[in-house]
Amino acid sequence: MDLEKPPPRQQDPEGCLAVAIRIPVRIVVLVLVVPVRMVWDALVVGGRFLNRTVLHPLGRALVWVGRALFVWPWVGLWRYVVVPLAVALAWAGKVLLVVPCVWFYRYVLTPAGHALAWLARGIGAGFAWVYARVLTPIGHGVMWVLRGVGFVLAGLGAGLYTVVAWLVRYLVVVPAGWMYEWLLAPVGRAIAWLAGAVVTGIGLVLYWITRVLVVLPVLVLWRWVLVPVGRVLAVVAREAGDALGHAWRVAGRVSLAVGRFLGTLFRWIFVEPVRWVYRTVLTPVGHVVRDTLLRPAAEVARAVGRATRQALAAARDSVRQARADMRRMLFGEPRQPEAVGRREPAPEKTRTLEERTGREVSPPTRG
Repeated sequence: MDLEKPPPRQQDPEGCLAVAIRIPVRIVVLVLVVPVRMVWDALVVGGRFLNRTVLHPLGRALVWVGRALFVWPWVGLWRYVVVPLAVALAWAGKVLLVVPCVWFYRYVLTPAGHALAWLARGIGAGFAWVYARVLTPIGHGVMWVLRGVGFVLAGLGAGLYTVVAWLVRYLVVVPAGWMYEWLLAPVGRAIAWLAGAVVTGIGLVLYWITRVLVVLPVLVLWRWVLVPVGRVLAVVAREAGDALGHAWRVAGRVSLAVGRFLGTLFRWIFVEPVRWVYRTVLTPVGHVVRDTLLRPAAEVARAVGRATRQALAAARDSVRQARADMRRMLFGEPRQPEAVGRREPAPEKTRTLEERTGREVSPPTRG
């Protein structure tokens, strides 16, 4: 629950209308918001409890089931079927396609390509000799003839162009320029001036008609109707928003108090009696049952288990001894391993000074 107050804002100058609207609006909004806030807080608490006790374990179970049904089978299929099959197909493709194609390219296509390239170079050399020795002289001669014909045609065309240009200039261009300068230009200027005057007059008339019939009524409506109504609605909307925020915070405090009261009531009605019964009745009874029944029963069970283990161990020893006696009666005593002499050198006797010199050494005398 959000019980923190919003940061204080700068107080604007208020009028009588704002003060008159504020209190009734806050009362009405508080009456309407308190049940909504309490229902909202109850839904939040219930949703958190449901998420913690039901949805979260259910989600984990669904994730595990999804992995078991969709992820692990595909992983096993990929790891143990698709990958080995792809490796086998790659090896088969390499052996059946790549190696034969490489051999065919290296030992068939490459020699054939070299032979075709040598043949193409020979044919190209023949065509180059024909071009250089035959076609080039013929082309030079044809171009010389065409240059002569073009020079003659260019001279005739230049003379014809001069005559036609003189006729067009004095028969078309000069009369057209005179007509434009002395006839069409003055007439066009007069028509343009007349059209401008007519358009200006019509524009002035339409401007004043629009100003009187449209602009002034709209301006009056905006200034004397819409602006005051908008200010009143703005004050009402601002006060309603402030009242809604204030009522939401107050409703949060009321909901918190009601929740704490209900929690305390549930604790004293249900939890504390259950705790008292557990502490003062069930715990002593449990201790008595543990000391009088469970511990002796456990001691008896341990003693029985110990005796059973000892009996089983004695039975196993008896069976093992009987089996050894039966084997000894049937097959005789087992052969003992013979002692093997170790070929190790005997420790040498410590040599003395007498043995080393071969004569007896007299002890030193004391002076």
